[in-house]
Amino acid sequence: MNNEFEKYGLSEEELFARIDNRSASSEKITAPRYSYWKSVFRVFFRKKINYFILGLLAVVLLLTYVYPLFVNYDPYANLTEEAMKHLNPSKAIDAMGFSLHSILGTGAQGQSTFDAIWFGSRISVSLALVCAAINMTLGVAVGCLWGFVKKIDMFMIEAYNIIANVPMVLLISVMVMIFSATFWSMVLAMCLTEWLFIAFFIRTQVIIIRDREYNLASKCLGTPVSRILTRNVLPFMTSVIVTYLAAEIPSYISYEVFLSYIGMGLTEDSLGKIIQAAQSAMITPGWEFEFWAPVAVSAIITVVLYVAGQNLGDAADPRTHM
Repeated sequence: MNNEFEKYGLSEEELFARIDNRSASSEKITAPRYSYWKSVFRVFFRKKINYFILGLLAVVLLLTYVYPLFVNYDPYANLTEEAMKHLNPSKAIDAMGFSLHSILGTGAQGQSTFDAIWFGSRISVSLALVCAAINMTLGVAVGCLWGFVKKIDMFMIEAYNIIANVPMVLLISVMVMIFSATFWSMVLAMCLTEWLFIAFFIRTQVIIIRDREYNLASKCLGTPVSRILTRNVLPFMTSVIVTYLAAEIPSYISYEVFLSYIGMGLTEDSLGKIIQAAQSAMITPGWEFEFWAPVAVSAIITVVLYVAGQNLGDAADPRTHM
C-alpha cells in the first residue's frame, strides 16, 4: 500500500484526513447563489439576435424622442413653394442636398417626410406607453384581487361578459366622437375597458397558481393575502406579464394608426395622421414613397417593440434559467 502512495508522491496523511461529524456542517448546502434578474439577462443575451433587436430599438427611441429635440421642424415652412412638394428621395436630395431631412423625400406641404415621421412617432409611441402603463397597472392589480377574492368574482365575470362583446375599435370610435380627438381623450378611450381584459387574463393565471401547496400552506400559517400575492404569485407571473405587455404596446400604436387612417384619430400630426394624409399619394405615380415611408416606419416600430418584449418575456421564465 505504501508503494501505491509513493507512486503519487504523497503521504498517507496528505491523501486522507479525518472529518469531524458535526451536525451543523451537514446542514450546509454548497450551491451557487441565484439571482433572478441576472439569470433573465443572461438568458436574454444568449440569443445573438437580441443584440440586433436592442440596437434597432435604441435607434428607434433615439429618433423618436431625441432627434425632435434638435430639429426645428415646421410642416408649413415650404407651403408656398410648389417645387418642394411631393418630391421622391432622389429629387429631394437634388433640391435640398443630402441630409436626414431629404432622404425620404417631401410631403404635400413641402415638409420633410423624415422629420414628419419621427415627430409623429413621438406622439404615437408616447400614447402607446401611457396606455400600456395605465392598463397594465390596473389590470394586474384588479386581476390579482379578482383571482383571490371569490366574493367579487361573480360581479366581475358578468361585467366582463357584457363589455367583452363590444368591439374595441367601435368603443374607441364612439369615445373619440363624444370627446375631441386629443391625446388624453384618446388615452381615456383606450384605457376605458382594456384594463378589464388584462384583469381577466391575470385572474385566470392567479386561479391556476393560488391553490398550489405552498400558497395553501401560507394561508394556513395566517399569511396575509397581500403578502401571498406579492411574494408567491406575482414573481411567478413575471414572464407572463412581460409577454402580455409586449403585445399590448404595439397594439395601441396599431389602434392609433388605424383610427387616424379612417379619419377618427388624433388631431395632432401623429404617425397615423401622417399616413391618413398621404392616402392619395399611394395611388399617384411618383408619390408612392410619401405613403409607404411612414407605413414602413410604423411596421418597424411595432415589430421591434413586440419582438424585444417577447424575447424578454421568454427570458423571464425561470424554467429557461437551468
